[in-house]
Amino acid sequence: MRESIVSGLSVNALDRISHHFNERYIQPEKLPGGVTLVARHGEIVWIQAQGLMDVERNRPMQRDTLFRIYSMTKPVTSIAMMQLYEQGKFLLNDPVHKYIPSWRNMRVYKSGSYPDFKTEPAATEMTIRDLLTHTSGLTYGFTERTEVDAAYRQLKLDGSTILTLDKLVDKLAELPLEFSPGTAWNYSVSTDVLGYLVQVLSGKSLDEYFNEHIFQPLDMTDTGFHVRPDQQDRFASCYLYQPGDKMKLQDDPARSKFLKPPRFLSGGGGLVSTIDDYHKFAQALCQGGQYKGQRIIGRKTLEFMRRNHLPGNQDLPALSIGGFSETPYQGSGFGLGFSVKTNVTQSQTIGSEGEFGWGGLASTNFFIDPEEDLVVIFMTQLMPSSSYPIRQELRALVYGAMV
Repeated sequence: MRESIVSGLSVNALDRISHHFNERYIQPEKLPGGVTLVARHGEIVWIQAQGLMDVERNRPMQRDTLFRIYSMTKPVTSIAMMQLYEQGKFLLNDPVHKYIPSWRNMRVYKSGSYPDFKTEPAATEMTIRDLLTHTSGLTYGFTERTEVDAAYRQLKLDGSTILTLDKLVDKLAELPLEFSPGTAWNYSVSTDVLGYLVQVLSGKSLDEYFNEHIFQPLDMTDTGFHVRPDQQDRFASCYLYQPGDKMKLQDDPARSKFLKPPRFLSGGGGLVSTIDDYHKFAQALCQGGQYKGQRIIGRKTLEFMRRNHLPGNQDLPALSIGGFSETPYQGSGFGLGFSVKTNVTQSQTIGSEGEFGWGGLASTNFFIDPEEDLVVIFMTQLMPSSSYPIRQELRALVYGAMV
């Protein structure tokens, strides 16, 4: 069979992606289904939907299926924040308490359990840059690692029907940090706090700001904080990994909390989107901040964001205190809102230094390789994202198609 080459990629080799996912994950019922997109030099070279979006109702996955993208919301919030930076609304080394006065004298955990913590004053002030890089000292309740994250769970700070951004910020002011800001890396609600700051700095609600400054310019008509009635028949089921490589229904699209506008606008994990919508956003980032004549961020701002901002140019294993993240740690640093590949050989996956991206709790993922002018997005709905090594396998399949 004659090899078909498009934008320096072998389409025949890319077809291995569908075979791989079908044989390894979909047929054995480890994954419900998925949609994969590969774009190079600004054009979509390969896109395929396979498997089911709703196993219980036997509904096939479609290109326009709507997914819970969870932490793939974080890069959107980080771009929104840096748009405001470009307008002179704040500086990266501004202390967070300049905008959230109740955070002026943050303390660090020493011992005890909630509500009887023993604490000490933080050795450093938390800055906005600490929030963007997850070096803030905040955490997530679902990591289940410390007494502090146990308090987050008790107070439902990862999200609940009664939580709002204002309540989140108020409650966090009362809790100790895991460590003094800037001294370690820990995946956390930092980006939800950034969402709160977007509201403070812009005077708009987070959903309004996203719509006006990111979604409408990029024509992302299917992306938002809830599923509209006209989208409901395209909304996928979400599944939970079970021991023995099985899965069970975690969120039924007919009864999901995503069907109603939320009180808590989570800049850390609240969006739903389609693969084509998210491609518009990712393609803008690949093209220096603009897509089809619409610029969402300045070229130099984006270059700055995708550098490694961890102290001393360290990688995540050197600085991380938690075991959870949406990227393999080795050979990766962290920029302002994305993981950044700093050393290809240490990462033990094919790629390029400077590649950046992130993933979501339900195993969605995207990465951008500026050196190769490449965008790759994978959408599925299986929690947690650590269930299978899908992301590393996908990299091997995509880079293996380069000619």
